[in-house]
Amino acid sequence: MTELSRRTYLKTAGAAAAGMAGLAGCSGTSAATGTLATQVTDQPGDIADFESCVVTIQGIWIKPSGESDDDDTSASTDETETEGTDAGQTESGQTETDRVEQQDESDIDQGDGREYHEFDEAQEADLVELQDGNTQLIDERSLDVGEYQYLQLDVTGVEGVLADGGDAEVDTPGSAPLQFNEPFEIRDGEMTTFTGDFTPVRRGRTDRYLLQPVASGIEVEYEAEDEDGS
Repeated sequence: MTELSRRTYLKTAGAAAAGMAGLAGCSGTSAATGTLATQVTDQPGDIADFESCVVTIQGIWIKPSGESDDDDTSASTDETETEGTDAGQTESGQTETDRVEQQDESDIDQGDGREYHEFDEAQEADLVELQDGNTQLIDERSLDVGEYQYLQLDVTGVEGVLADGGDAEVDTPGSAPLQFNEPFEIRDGEMTTFTGDFTPVRRGRTDRYLLQPVASGIEVEYEAEDEDGS
């Protein structure tokens, strides 16, 4: 989908959602809500090649459980080693890239049933600064209570500078969203913190990299909100 057609679709979907919200208001009912806080971090992969790797994120997609999975091919992702990387080994003997979830465009759900939530302002995160357990909050919003299948990041740009000062080409799989296949819940009056872990992985021996999720680094935490909603 081109950028223009994607934006047109989002505007149409947003108008439909607004109409549904209006109908809900007329009925005098109010759905229970909780808060989703989305964080990002970077653990293994080839981030050591970079002086900086700034990712621009425009919004998130989420998919409620129970929606049709006809177009969802996320189950076909593998956690295998990426060709051409020279990452070290973890204490368990597993290479760092073994922990990276291999995704290509066909593995990412881009079908109907997803909800898109665009940020008021695009968020930038430098993955070099998000190593060793560091995280960055990129969004916090109220959502309807329910179960959700996954979270996707709408990555609209990446600027990578290598440690030697050269530029790096960094993309998402097929320019599709970055998908984190971890189910989560929105609970009434609670805060759900979803931390998406992803990293650049070198493609062969070139200066081209692909952003990939790190399945073992995804975390979902729940805590009660204060009475003032914070």
